[in-house]
Amino acid sequence: GTRRSDASGPGPRRGGGAHGRRAGAGAGAGAAGAGAGGRRATLGQLLGASAAALALPAAAPRGALAAEPGRPAGFNLLKDTNKGYAFLYPFGWQEVSVDGEEVVYKDVIEPLESVSLSVTPAPEGKESIADFGNLDEVSETFISKVLTAPGQPYKTTATKQREQAGTTFYTMEYEVQAKNYSRAAFTTVAIKNNKLYTLTTGANMRRYKKMEDRLRTVVNSFQFIF
Repeated sequence: GTRRSDASGPGPRRGGGAHGRRAGAGAGAGAAGAGAGGRRATLGQLLGASAAALALPAAAPRGALAAEPGRPAGFNLLKDTNKGYAFLYPFGWQEVSVDGEEVVYKDVIEPLESVSLSVTPAPEGKESIADFGNLDEVSETFISKVLTAPGQPYKTTATKQREQAGTTFYTMEYEVQAKNYSRAAFTTVAIKNNKLYTLTTGANMRRYKKMEDRLRTVVNSFQFIF
């Protein structure tokens, strides 16, 4: 197998239903309510939609993920050597199957605490997320049109652009209001090999202070490994 989840958390990914689960596109399981799949399908039209590869440099960040001594305490490493990506997720989060998502891990006790990765084809000819606008413009479009349900209240709290190994990628922080809960979320987007990758993590606002550092570790850990 080429995909494994290291450390003492959940074991290797199961093969059953994987292709169906990965066939769609998406931007954050549990983050934004119903109809997300349809909204995500329009991402190409909304953004143009592609981005530069989100490859972290081959030096320290990759080594920190790959080497046991450098891995933050309390995290498992998911590494898919076939598809070429890796990220950290907290101990105790378990893999669940969500239609339209590449992979999802969540806390079974606090289901709003989760991380999801979606992969969608990138439009031809686009080489950088910056081709679709600056950080704030793209973040606003992405949050309002892709990551939240139509008419759902939200607030963007921070945005960040990173340049690594010739790659530009955008990270956005935001709060989403639903009927019976509010959620703080982090999303990072980029393109690699003509695919748009969207990784989203978050938690219920009532637990945000406790979870903030862990969520930042998750979103900042996402990298390509080829």
